[in-house]
Amino acid sequence: MASLGMYSWTTGIKKRVFVRVANLAKENEKRVEIAEKVKNSKVVILGGTGRVGGSTAIALSNLCPDLNIVIAGRNREKGAAMVSKLGNNAEFAEVNIDDREALEANLTDADIVVHAAGPFQQSENCKVLEAAIGTKTAYLDICDDTSYATRAKSYMNKALEANIPAITTGGIYPGLSNVMAAELVRTAKLESEGELERLRFYYYTAGTGGAGPTILATSFLLLGEDVIAYNKGEKIKLTPYSGMLSIDFGMGIGKKDVYLLNLPEVKSVHEVLGVPTVSARFGTDPFFWNWGMIAMRNLLPKEFLRDRSKVQQLVQLFDPVVRAVDGTAGEAVSMRVDLECSDGHNRIGIFSHKRLSKSVGISTAAFVLAILEGSTKPGVWFPEEPEGIAVEAREVLLQRASEGTINFILNKAPWMVETNPKELGFGIYS
Repeated sequence: MASLGMYSWTTGIKKRVFVRVANLAKENEKRVEIAEKVKNSKVVILGGTGRVGGSTAIALSNLCPDLNIVIAGRNREKGAAMVSKLGNNAEFAEVNIDDREALEANLTDADIVVHAAGPFQQSENCKVLEAAIGTKTAYLDICDDTSYATRAKSYMNKALEANIPAITTGGIYPGLSNVMAAELVRTAKLESEGELERLRFYYYTAGTGGAGPTILATSFLLLGEDVIAYNKGEKIKLTPYSGMLSIDFGMGIGKKDVYLLNLPEVKSVHEVLGVPTVSARFGTDPFFWNWGMIAMRNLLPKEFLRDRSKVQQLVQLFDPVVRAVDGTAGEAVSMRVDLECSDGHNRIGIFSHKRLSKSVGISTAAFVLAILEGSTKPGVWFPEEPEGIAVEAREVLLQRASEGTINFILNKAPWMVETNPKELGFGIYS
C-alpha cells in the first residue's frame, strides 16, 4: 500500500528545507492472499460490457484467476470480446436488467452480482437488488445517486429475511472514499479530544477518466439535481456546480478547481458517521469542461437535465468531442477526504491513480472480494457502516484498492501532503 513514508530534514545556515520522500504503490507489490473459499466463486457482472463493469471483470480476473466470471449485458459482440480477454473461466450472458425473470435465471447459482449498469440517476426501481434477494445472491452496486441509494437501503428487512449481504454505493467514489472517511473518523475518535466538526469530499478526474458515455451521462444528470449538504447538522440545498474551491490533491495531480455536486456519500456519512458538516465537490480537466458544465446548468432547464432519454441524446452529441479531448487530457483520478475536529485535529486522505478506467475496476473488485470473504453482514449497507465493511477488513480492502496508485495516504496532517510544502522552522511536526 502506498503511504507517505519518510521525512528528512536538511539544515542550512539561513534556512531549513523540508524534504518529502513518498513511498509509492507499485504494480508488482505483494498482494493480499485471497481466502480459499472465494477462489471458485461465481461472479455475475451486470453492465460487464461497459467501461466500469469490464474494468471490474479484468481486475477480478487478475486478483483471483480461479473466479468464474459471467459478463452480463445486452451486446453479445462486446460480451464475446470481453470474455476472450478473461479466458476460460469467463462466459457471456445476454441480460436486460429490466427483465426480472431473466435476471433471476442468471443469478440462481451465482455467489454475488455486481450491478455496474449505470447511470443510476433517475432510475425508478431496484430490480437487480430485488432479483438478488429473490435468489439469495450477495449484491454490490456502484451507485452514485442519492435517491437510488436511499431506495436500496429500504430493502434492508427483505435482505435480512433472505440472509444476504448487500452493499450500495460500493465503487471508487462513492465507495472507497466512504471507507477512507470512516477510517479518518475512527482514528480521530482515538486520537482527538475534540468533537467531529466537518468532513469534505473532493474529487478530480481528467476528462471522463476513460469511463466513456456513462460518466458523461451521470455528470449531466447531476446538473439537474439540487446539491444536498449539511451545515452544523442542518440539511441545506445548494446550486449544482457552484461553490468553486481550488484544492491541492498532492503530488502527481497538484491543485485543481472543484465544484459542488449532489453525491450520496454526503448523506450517508452525515448519518452513519455523525459528522455535522459534510459536502462533496468534483472537478475535471481541461478547464473549459468545467465552464461547459456551468453553462449547461444555466442554459438548460432542470426538467431537461432530469430526463434520461434527453440526456442520452445529449451524450451522443458530445461523445465524439469528449473522446477526442480525452486523448490529450489523460484519465487521471484523485480523491481527497478532509476531516476537521474542534480541537484542531485535522487529518486527510488522498488517493490518486493515473487511470480512472483501471482504478475503478480495482476498487470495485476489492469490494467484491471483501463481500465474498465474509466481511459483510446480511442486510443492505453503505461502505462506511461496519456491517458493510467490517472495521478489521478495511485495511485489506484499502490495500487491494490502492494497487497501482501514484499516491495513497491516510490520516496525515494537511501540510504533510501539499504539492509544495511550506518552509518550516525547528522541530518535527505531526
